[in-house]
Amino acid sequence: MCGVVGAIQRGGGVVETLLQGLRLLEYRGYDSAGVAVLEAGAISIRRKAGRLERLEHSLSDGTLSGARAGIGHTRWATHGPPSDENAHPHTDAEGRVALVHNGVIENWAELRAELEAAGVRFASDTDTEVLAHLVGREVARGRELPDAVRASLARVRGYYAIAALAQGERGPRIVCARSGPPLAVAAGPDGVYLASDVLALIAHTRDVVFLEDGDVCELELGRPLRVTRIDGTVVDRPTRRVEWDPESAGKGSFPHYMLKEIHEQPDVLARTAFDRLRLDKGDVDFGVPGFGDHELRAIDRIQVVACGTALHAGWIARYLIEGLARIPVDVDYASEFRYRDPVLAHNTLALAISQSGETADTLAALRLAKTLGARTAAICNVVGSTLVRESQATILTHAGPEIGVASTKAFVAQVVAAFLFAVRLGRARGVLSLAQGKELVSELRLLRPKMESLLGERAVSEVRDIAQKNRSQRGFLFLGRGINYPIALEGALKLKEISYVHAEGYPAGEMKHGPIALIDPEMSILVVNSAGPLAEKVRSNLEQVRARGGHVIAIGSDRESIAQSDEHVLVPECSEWLSPILNVIPLQLVAYHMADLKGLDIDKPRNLAKSVTVE
Repeated sequence: MCGVVGAIQRGGGVVETLLQGLRLLEYRGYDSAGVAVLEAGAISIRRKAGRLERLEHSLSDGTLSGARAGIGHTRWATHGPPSDENAHPHTDAEGRVALVHNGVIENWAELRAELEAAGVRFASDTDTEVLAHLVGREVARGRELPDAVRASLARVRGYYAIAALAQGERGPRIVCARSGPPLAVAAGPDGVYLASDVLALIAHTRDVVFLEDGDVCELELGRPLRVTRIDGTVVDRPTRRVEWDPESAGKGSFPHYMLKEIHEQPDVLARTAFDRLRLDKGDVDFGVPGFGDHELRAIDRIQVVACGTALHAGWIARYLIEGLARIPVDVDYASEFRYRDPVLAHNTLALAISQSGETADTLAALRLAKTLGARTAAICNVVGSTLVRESQATILTHAGPEIGVASTKAFVAQVVAAFLFAVRLGRARGVLSLAQGKELVSELRLLRPKMESLLGERAVSEVRDIAQKNRSQRGFLFLGRGINYPIALEGALKLKEISYVHAEGYPAGEMKHGPIALIDPEMSILVVNSAGPLAEKVRSNLEQVRARGGHVIAIGSDRESIAQSDEHVLVPECSEWLSPILNVIPLQLVAYHMADLKGLDIDKPRNLAKSVTVE
C-alpha cells in the first residue's frame, strides 16, 4: 500500500521527477516519504516522517537537483511506527545500494537475526532494511545488481514490489521486482521510469509494461527494458497503451479529489455504459470474449468476492443478478472466503470486483475459486492490472484514475457494470424479454441528467446543511432494504472513513432486533427509501425510529418518507434496480461535508491507503 517510483533521465532534475510521481502516488501511503539519488557514483538519501510536504521542504535547498537517477517512496507503515528512521529508502551498511519496498516480507525476522549474527547493525524497525542488506551483501560479493536482487529475492517470502538503485559499470542502474503489489515500467524519450501506478508514468509516456508476479526488470539508459524471472530466465512482456490523460489525475477547480470524483460520476456512467448499450436489442455488448450467450447459459451459480466498497457493489450485484437473470449469487468478503474452506457448486462463475485490480485478498480469493474449478470474471477499473490479466473475462469500468482514498466514482462504475452484466445474463438466458431489456437499457440512458441534478448547487447546499446540523451527533445509523441495503452500508463506511465518527449500516427490518436500543435524539438515522414495493415497509421502520425520539434524515424518492423526516434529500425517481446509483450520491456528499466542516484531511484519511496490496 506504499507508493514506489524510480527514474533514470538523460538530463538532470530527477528529484523533481520523483516528487512529481510521489505527489500522484501519495494516496497509496502518506505517513512518511523519501528519495535516494545517485550522484558521481554515490547514493544520497533524504527521508522524512509525515506528509510529502516535509520531504519537499527538506529538498528545497537544491543540493540534489543535478542528479539524474533515483528512486522514491511514500509509506503506509507495516513494520515500525512512522519515523525518519523507518521511512524509505533504506541502504545496506556500506551505502552501495538504496532500496524501496511496497508490501510485507514475511520471513524478515529470521533473515534479520541471521544478518545480525553476521555483524550487521540495523538502523530501522522495518522489514525492508533486511532486503537492502541482503542485496548489498550480494553486491559486496561481486554480483551485479540484477543478480544480487534475484539472489536475495530467492530467500524472501511475502508480497513485494521493490526498486533498488546502484552504480553500474555503464552508469546508474535500477532493478525492480514484483510479487503481489503492482509495478509498471516504461521507456520514454527522456529516460526510463517505474512506478506503482501508471498515473506516475503517463507524464513521460503512454506506453507501459506491467510486470507480473515473479518478474525482475533492469532499467538502464540506452538499453531496452530487460525482464527476467527470479531464476534469470528472460521473458517478454507486452507494451500496453494507457489512454488516461494526465489532467484527469488533477483536482481541477475542486478543493479535494473526493469532491471532484463525486462530481465526475455522471460522466463515469456514460463511459462505463453508453457504448455498450444496444437499445434495438434490449441488450448489452461488452465487446470482449466471455459474455456470449453460450458461455453465460453454462453458468449455474455466481460467487462474488470483494473487499470494502467493492464488496458493497458486490451485494448490489447479487440483487441485480438474482432479480434480472434469476441465477443464485453468493457474496463473500474476499479476506474470509479462502479461510472458510469454501465449497463451490458445479458451473460456478467467480466474479471478483476491485477498483485497482491489485487488492491482495481479492486476488487470493479469485485464485482459490479457480483452483476449485470455477470460471473467473472481473469488474475492474485498471487495464493491465493483475486481476484483469488473471481473469478469463473482464468488464472494465473506465472510471478513470481515482485518487481520493474513499472510493466514490469507482463504486458507481462497479454498480453500473453489475447492472450491465445482469441485463446481459438475463437476455442470454432468456429470462428477460426483448421489451424488458429495452425498458432497462432505456432507463439507464435516462439516468445521467438525474445524477447531475443531485450535484447541482441547490442539492449540494441541502446536503451541506444536513452535515452542519448533524456534525455534533454521537453516532449515525444508516438503514435500507432490498437493493438499497448495501447503500446504507456504503453510506456508513464513507462517514467512518473520512469523518472518524461511529456509523453503522443495517437492514431496516433488522433494526428492531437490537440496534433500536441505540436510538435517542443524539443518534441520527439516515433512512434510504426509494419509491417501490419495499417503500411502505421502510416507512414503518422510520416510524419506529421517530416514536423513540430518533432524528430522521430521509434519502430517496419515496415522498411519504420525506414528509415524515426531520431532514431530507429528495432523489429523482427511477427504476428500483438503478436507485442505488442515485441514492449513494447524497450519502457521499454527507460524508464529504461532515469531514470538511471538521477540517479533516478528506483525500488522505488517517490509517488508510487506496490500494490494499497486503493481507
